[in-house]
Amino acid sequence: MDIVNIGILSISDRASAGIYEDKSGAEVKKLMQSYIKNEIIFHYELIADEFELIKKSLIFLSDEKKCDLILSTGGTGPAPRDVTPEATEAICEKILPGFAELMRQESLKFVPTAILSRQVAGIRKKSLIINLPGQPKAIKECLEPVFPAVPYCIDLIGGAYIQTNDTIRAFRPKK
Repeated sequence: MDIVNIGILSISDRASAGIYEDKSGAEVKKLMQSYIKNEIIFHYELIADEFELIKKSLIFLSDEKKCDLILSTGGTGPAPRDVTPEATEAICEKILPGFAELMRQESLKFVPTAILSRQVAGIRKKSLIINLPGQPKAIKECLEPVFPAVPYCIDLIGGAYIQTNDTIRAFRPKK
């Protein structure tokens, strides 16, 4: 069974300054451990909402750490300092709009402000990058509906073969 490298990029001015604990990164890690059977190596970074810093961290996780999947959390709203989507688009070779469309659609079942969310998903080299909201509850609400497509997407770009637990089923076309 392949080892899966997962990057968790938590983006928050206040958490990175030590004003409060980063609960978002912990939620992403917990969900990945509940979804994936493979051994996982996590690469975690907690940074401020800074465009160049986000780009640099995403490139590091993709190019240096060779992450199969990079999940960022935070910085996806309409506030002036929310620049995660722009940084993600700047470093990706391909954008996959279906991920963001489904995440917003599902989030609307919980809150009308989901239309303010600007998550992006894309590919850089052999890494699938998905922007998630900053709130732990919203992370699960967004990740759960899109995750069944994640393992097959990673197959298609040459990443690790991800096997899922019974909590979530990966979809792969029949051969």
